[in-house]
Amino acid sequence: MVLLQVATGEASSFPWAFTAVYAVGFIAAVTIGSIAWYNSKRPPGWEEKQRPDIVPEVDNQDPNV
Repeated sequence: MVLLQVATGEASSFPWAFTAVYAVGFIAAVTIGSIAWYNSKRPPGWEEKQRPDIVPEVDNQDPNV
């Protein structure tokens, strides 16, 4: 059925929804990755750098250990 729609040129909302899911997922991955990176051990040369205000402080102590 999808091939018939493509062949006849019928419009579908699937590509827009598919693109939106990927865009939102990419933004979420970048945001979560940035928070994790800023809360990790600083690489050489970054030990004294300030944490951006928008990045929350995360306690790295595991209470289950």
